[in-house]
Amino acid sequence: MASGDIVPIELGLTDGDLVTLWAPRWRDGDDEWEAFLGHEDALYGFESVAELAAFIRTNADNDLVDHPAWKVIAGLSAVELEPEENFSFDLVAVPELAAGEPDVDTVAELEDTLGMVRNIGEVCELETVTKFFGSHPVLGALPGGVSAFVGRDGEELWDQIGAAIAKGWDDVLDAIDSVVRTPEVDAEAVAVAEAELLAAEENVVDADDAADSDEDEEFEPVDLDEEEDDEDEEDEDESFWHEVGIDPVKIITSEGSVFTLRCYLDDEPIFLGSKGSITVFSSERALARYLADDHEHDLSRVSTFADVQTAAVDGSLEVEVTDENVYVLPGLAEDLAEGPEAVDIEQLDLAVELFTDAADYADDDTVEQALAQSTPLGWYVSYLLNPDPTRLAPNPPFAAESQAWRELERNLESRLDKQ
Repeated sequence: MASGDIVPIELGLTDGDLVTLWAPRWRDGDDEWEAFLGHEDALYGFESVAELAAFIRTNADNDLVDHPAWKVIAGLSAVELEPEENFSFDLVAVPELAAGEPDVDTVAELEDTLGMVRNIGEVCELETVTKFFGSHPVLGALPGGVSAFVGRDGEELWDQIGAAIAKGWDDVLDAIDSVVRTPEVDAEAVAVAEAELLAAEENVVDADDAADSDEDEEFEPVDLDEEEDDEDEEDEDESFWHEVGIDPVKIITSEGSVFTLRCYLDDEPIFLGSKGSITVFSSERALARYLADDHEHDLSRVSTFADVQTAAVDGSLEVEVTDENVYVLPGLAEDLAEGPEAVDIEQLDLAVELFTDAADYADDDTVEQALAQSTPLGWYVSYLLNPDPTRLAPNPPFAAESQAWRELERNLESRLDKQ
């Protein structure tokens, strides 16, 4: 979500689900703004995407017409105005969420929904809403993720959040309901938008039918001997590192290249290191020499690490880094600042993987928070790594996103303990 976007969202309110538009904070000269589709004291919501599309195309008297992306949003098809799943906020379900167990999905959904409610309260100047958040600072624990609610203290914290919501949420919901309006929309424009949605749905059905038809076609006969030969070749290609389930890793930072090891146990990353610090070396040879000696580190509890040490001791160990384990960080921040077309998607994807693995290894949710789609950087990165033709392209400038990425790079580099 880059500054300058307008995002379709869905709000679950007392009278049902409504769709509208949200413009995250954007800068106009020296001023910073945030807005929703509406006019003066009213927030506009529509029962269907077709009505929303029709209104946008025929109305020039609302609070978003001066937004830099208004012409873009007004030119979208009705299909492109359907809110994505992560931009659906069920305000009615908040008490139920807060009364449940604080698992990862529940905490994330509650945080996102409360964040949107806070935005509405600020933009629409709803004193009841802003007072609710100001009176309950305990809600500030939600961005800490599920780890904030572990243990006795965490359980008590979650109970305090539930109590705050149980006490004040009805008033919050009433305040928001009071400013929501559904303006009249041109019937012909609605019919046009409905036809677009119907045509898109039929195209999806046709594509599914075509896929099913392809699956029903006869397959080419398979030469089993040839398959066995291919499998034999793959077996021969399996390296020592593949057999032990540990990967040599090369990280290229602004200060040069370093090497380390990483594996996964139950999908959890474990690096050569300890206490969240990753031990790295300036060359493959230096890494191999280190592995030949006894050291205390987290990889030593991996059962196959003994094979690695044995090979290092007898001199047969070769540290070979495959392409998918080479992470190139320099230049990504500058490319992100330049715009989507300048970014090497493959290297970005790998860098996100590395940042996430290193943070998970250290039980740190900083990366998860920075790359959440509710942040400008998270929205931008998601747009690049998960392309969707119906998603609005981020709009420049991208200085804030680039700076946030640099912080992630610095965060990673601070974890590297060079030997």
